[in-house]
Amino acid sequence: MGDTVKGKPLVSIVSAGLSKFGRRTGLYGRELFVEAVNEAFERCPNLNPRKDIKAAFIGMMGESFEHQGHTGPTVLDWAGLLPIQAFRTEGACGSSAAAIRCGIFAVLSGLSDVVLVGGVEKMTHRATSDVTEYLAMACDFPFEQWNGLTFPGLFAMVATAHMHKYGTTEEQMAMVAVKNHHHGCMNPKAHMQKEVSLEKAMSSRVIAWPLKLYDCSLITDGASCLILTKPELAKTFTDTPVHIIGSGQASDTIGLYERNEYTTLNVGRLAAEEAYRMAGVTPSNIDAAEVHDCFTIAEIVAYEDLGFCKPGLGGQFIEEGQSQIGGKVAVCTSGGLKAKGHPVGATGVAQAYEIYLQLTGQAAKRQVAGAEIGLTHNVGGLGATGVVNIYKRD
Repeated sequence: MGDTVKGKPLVSIVSAGLSKFGRRTGLYGRELFVEAVNEAFERCPNLNPRKDIKAAFIGMMGESFEHQGHTGPTVLDWAGLLPIQAFRTEGACGSSAAAIRCGIFAVLSGLSDVVLVGGVEKMTHRATSDVTEYLAMACDFPFEQWNGLTFPGLFAMVATAHMHKYGTTEEQMAMVAVKNHHHGCMNPKAHMQKEVSLEKAMSSRVIAWPLKLYDCSLITDGASCLILTKPELAKTFTDTPVHIIGSGQASDTIGLYERNEYTTLNVGRLAAEEAYRMAGVTPSNIDAAEVHDCFTIAEIVAYEDLGFCKPGLGGQFIEEGQSQIGGKVAVCTSGGLKAKGHPVGATGVAQAYEIYLQLTGQAAKRQVAGAEIGLTHNVGGLGATGVVNIYKRD
């Protein structure tokens, strides 16, 4: 995508769907995916799914949760979309952001005029210890997993490094949780729809110091999808398309121990630089952003990596209210992974769903006034994969 014209749409989103996130007892992931797909189809009556959609790219992290692989045909069967070509994409927690990238590639190549991209994960029926083990497969096995490290422990290392280098505080991390729970209260599809006070967040039990219970995202079930097409075809399907005008992806070492710097997730910075350059915008142009707040420190780091503030000032950024609705840039208006939930395979496209709502004026109580440009930032593992996409209202 290096020869694209700055600010010119790569692809257009003509519809989007999201299942209710939460503990969806008694349902398979494929059934949650049908919920998301059905919403997308209902939003776009001009779309004939069986006739128009030519390919599907589905993000899912792993087979362990449901003992089920071969995700593409499985979910398309239940969604009534056979026999189109289906692909599963995997990038740990960035799996469905990778699906968006593949969808962009498919449309730009000219092989498919209309594609479905999405993601799904069913997690809550497993014990917390099992989920922790399965998720840890996205970090290094011989040098991290084998020695007992899990993602709370790894992100705790990021947090302590950030605290040591920049003076970031536990209170500032807790403020991220307070903000995102407040936003989540306004999202009827969020897993956790309740306010959390700073005092409660600070007094919650320690998971991996300095990270406490309310610093950690939720184990969640959910599914998400988008319908992408060529920009010149978008008005065939909807009067209110949202265009993806910039997209970037980067990779880093799977092991944290291999890196020179612990206070940044370099893939987010590199992917953002590529996306900003392609879109012809700067961080100051972003009205709403969904960032990968799997832990509260990850959101603070994202502020810095995305250029919303200088390195080391992420804690100050949240403390000053700059990332609230009405602040410098509204971050995680959906409630983020922290309150909306984090069904890992579905997260990247779920972030795009929220930006789609914001840019089409459909976000109800959490609507960002006059939102024109949005951004999603999705990270896999501890920053081994990073994807940033930039969106613009038609």
